[in-house]
Amino acid sequence: MRAKFTFDLTGRTALVTGASSGIGHRFATLLARSGARVIAAARRTERLDALCADIRKSGGEAIAIGMDVADEASTVAAYDAAERAFGVIDTVVANAGISPAGSALGLSVDDFDLTMSVNLRGAFLTAREGARRMVASDIGSTGSGRVVLIGSVTGQHAFQGIVPYGASKAAVAQMGRLLAKDWATKGINVNTIAPGYMETDMTSELWEIEKGRALLEGFPRQRLMQTDALDPLLLYLCSDASAPVTGSLFTVDDGQTL
Repeated sequence: MRAKFTFDLTGRTALVTGASSGIGHRFATLLARSGARVIAAARRTERLDALCADIRKSGGEAIAIGMDVADEASTVAAYDAAERAFGVIDTVVANAGISPAGSALGLSVDDFDLTMSVNLRGAFLTAREGARRMVASDIGSTGSGRVVLIGSVTGQHAFQGIVPYGASKAAVAQMGRLLAKDWATKGINVNTIAPGYMETDMTSELWEIEKGRALLEGFPRQRLMQTDALDPLLLYLCSDASAPVTGSLFTVDDGQTL
């Protein structure tokens, strides 16, 4: 049985990208349950409406905002809309990502560029726009700004068939360190979580084919992580308790890369 944990995020306003499915959906729900006002952002707004309705039904505060993280104008517009509803955002979770699969020999340049634009440029635009607004407010002076980038173990370890995804996540991890240093005196902490494999919408089909089953059998514990595996770390990094933690990369993979 896992130890129970609590982090009170009351008073925080959090933006979560890629919130329409997978761990982004879970993150939005988790942050709201812990007291934060949540802006759930994604391109598929119909899914966001249902998510926010569930959060409000449970007593939380949440709004849904359409946002294409790879597009600067869309990102700025999403922040503008969020601020009109909840005020300045002090907590950013840059989670949106895509992952084309297959050998690099058959990978199109368009798929490569799209992966980089969503996973890397999207994380940068999301983090930068949030940081700009934190610095312009009193959030930076209080040291309470939080940016959490979602990387992947594929950014530090070589897995087959995910060249652009792994490369983009390696870049995200290094970008997290660089942004942390850039904003170290601005009152904004930047950290990166590198999850292992979980059964999410993005990877669900993988475990039904021979390649996926072979990958799973190669893990020391021969299992996928539970979807709640990132909960304690995410809440910690978004909370006041993580004030002295910035520029770090946290791997949470149930030993998959051992």
